[in-house]
Amino acid sequence: MKKIDLDKIKKKKTIKELLEFSIINLDKPAGPTSFDAIEKAKKILGVKKTSHFGTLDPMVTGVLPMAINRACRLSTWFMKKDKTYVGIMHLHEDISEKKLKEEMKKFLGKITQLPPVRSRVKRQERERQVSRFEIIEKKDKDVLFISEVEAGTYIRKLIHDLGLRIGGAHMTALRRTKAGIFSESDSGFVNLYDLEKAVDEYKKGKEESLRKILIPGEIVSKIMSVVQVKKEFLQRLHTGSPLLSSFIKEKEKIVSDNIAVFSDDKLIGVYEVRNAADVVAVPKFVFN
Repeated sequence: MKKIDLDKIKKKKTIKELLEFSIINLDKPAGPTSFDAIEKAKKILGVKKTSHFGTLDPMVTGVLPMAINRACRLSTWFMKKDKTYVGIMHLHEDISEKKLKEEMKKFLGKITQLPPVRSRVKRQERERQVSRFEIIEKKDKDVLFISEVEAGTYIRKLIHDLGLRIGGAHMTALRRTKAGIFSESDSGFVNLYDLEKAVDEYKKGKEESLRKILIPGEIVSKIMSVVQVKKEFLQRLHTGSPLLSSFIKEKEKIVSDNIAVFSDDKLIGVYEVRNAADVVAVPKFVFN
């Protein structure tokens, strides 16, 4: 299977082309809502459309990946990925670190949560997976913790429910350090101030900083299987044809639900796998 070279794609595209189909790994500040943060970024960039991959509460900071223009069509597939958070919880009663660790372990695996009263989603119990919930450091009643959870898990509620078992606890600070494949350690991770600075430099003829920030939408190849197709069938695919087995370069069994269809390094689209007779998959998003 041919690996998609994102660095090559980024170097080959102009800034205008990148702005039509790219993602920014934004460092959301405390205060604004997720919507307000990406609206600010939208104005800085001067683009028509933006969307983000998972809401953060106003006071929560950190990784807020946002799609630009046509990359907004990819949001569905990026949103449903695991998230990592680092935060501080304040214990209402001082308990030993050993006892706290024992209680935190009880929240690993499948848990049931009722969304908070002020959440925008329907208040009904839902199952979520917690794969990590650990103490980084404990000082008196303040605990620095890390948690890796399924998308849609409420960390504030997780701390509250833990508190019910240990005499009370509430969250005082939270930062998202990872959302799916996007992390605060990524080279292009950027805050609003530095984004504005990069755009100003671009307007003056220096594009290096902005180019570093813009992530080609072809990064969708990192979250789903890639299928390469023969060039003679591109016209049919671009006009909405299902992906037929005869179109594919290398025949192999596809077991994933969705695939990214490419012709060399050019994205054709995202397809939903059917594996019905000669129809391998049907288009969900076709990139022209």
